[in-house]
Amino acid sequence: MLKQPDQQTERLLAALVEIERFVGRAGWDQPARLFALVPTDELLAAEPSLAGQLTVTAPGALSSIEQDDFRPGTDLLTALARISWPSAVSGCALATERSFLPAEVEATIPDDPQLAAEYVASHPLRSDVRVVAGALRQRDHQVLSHCVARLASNPEDLLVGAEMVPALTQAVAWTLHDNEGNA
Repeated sequence: MLKQPDQQTERLLAALVEIERFVGRAGWDQPARLFALVPTDELLAAEPSLAGQLTVTAPGALSSIEQDDFRPGTDLLTALARISWPSAVSGCALATERSFLPAEVEATIPDDPQLAAEYVASHPLRSDVRVVAGALRQRDHQVLSHCVARLASNPEDLLVGAEMVPALTQAVAWTLHDNEGNA
């Protein structure tokens, strides 16, 4: 029997799906993009002028606020390690694109990172994926994390999973841990 997602997971997934659709409207080959997640009702209370731009779809819905100054460079995980959020931010999400090869080809990838990137980018079996990894603060200093992903080769399907890209979801979640109790 499949376990039904709880209300917090549903809130987070709804925000991640919205972000993936937003980012997807601009097409492929985009840089990584970072978003703060805040409760829509709290955002509207603090900024009533946004009422015409936001839609409250459900009680407790989250709104995403893109962090336009996010420039991770080539090392996304290191860039995330330098981020912490104030307590007013309930969660965060990162949209990024990656290319990968089937497992049977991995042994042929060069060890040098630059050569490996060039090799993967030009390989005929390459697949491109857009991943949106997100995390949401919970009670007792816990963090809920999840991912959605879309393959360029199969754009009508949206993949969903908590453990799809573990290193990325952990790095995104860690940005919330760093500042807990400090704000």
